Amino acid sequence: MTPSTDSARVPDFFIVGHHKSGTTALYRMLRRHPQIFMPALKEPKFFASDLPARLEPPAAGTLPGTLKEYLALFADARPDQRAGEASPSYLRSHVAAGLIAQLQPAARIVAILREPASFVRSLHLQLVQSHVESEKDLAKALAAEDVVRGGQQMRRYSDHVRYVEQLRRYHAVFPRERVLVLIYDDFRAENEATVRRVLRFLDVDDTVRVDPIEANPTVGVRSLRLDDTVRALYEGRGPLARIVKNTVKTITPTRLRVNASRAIRGRLVYGKPPPPDEDVMAQLRHRFKAEVLALSEYMDRDLVELWGYDGIA
Repeated sequence: MTPSTDSARVPDFFIVGHHKSGTTALYRMLRRHPQIFMPALKEPKFFASDLPARLEPPAAGTLPGTLKEYLALFADARPDQRAGEASPSYLRSHVAAGLIAQLQPAARIVAILREPASFVRSLHLQLVQSHVESEKDLAKALAAEDVVRGGQQMRRYSDHVRYVEQLRRYHAVFPRERVLVLIYDDFRAENEATVRRVLRFLDVDDTVRVDPIEANPTVGVRSLRLDDTVRALYEGRGPLARIVKNTVKTITPTRLRVNASRAIRGRLVYGKPPPPDEDVMAQLRHRFKAEVLALSEYMDRDLVELWGYDGIA
């Protein structure tokens, strides 16, 4: 994992997760800072080689397959800039922390943790939207979340909520002062103050203008079949779809086609997510209370009351 990197720029910091916890918004806000460089590819996922792609939200671009390709993402960073990337998969990965430490022993790590029940619900909605999950009912999806890979059993949702174990992997290879753990509630309630805290942690100017960003909002999918139909037409799958796509392609610029496809899917396929099933949410809080108790002790912060677990037996 450590071929010569003498002439290549190595990233200085990593936003390691979780999904649906503000990582995209933080990435976009940090990219605007003149002393920070982050590549256009938001989630390189390079160090999370142990996680099966079919259980992860799809990539927004071509992922690097070699260290040379990965480091090329940071080639345009100036010497006076902090270079970093954001891959939420790194927090769940069992190998990412150690691999990051091998490449950059002085790395600074940023993790964002969200109340487990709302996190799992939001993650489920995202996986449905991205066609990773085919079961729209959260309770049924949780009942069928076990996946066997390489002889090992994995859980699509519950394995994300091992917060203490995940943080310990990073604390095992990095000093505590180089690992910043944020709580999603703080990021939502005090967005600007939280981002300035991150800027100070990265040792860059924290007095620059900070504009809040709402990124990657949670949506509900009205119909997976309708979404498949719209996607098939745009991607040219099927004889009729190929005729329509080729006709549209000859008369419409690429950017307009992409924007039109997004608009159609946004209006027809996606909508406001349905209200959470309170029975399912209560079951999730009961399942994850032990983890919240352990995290509260580990972080020396009362997350039990903050996240409403004090009333869970």
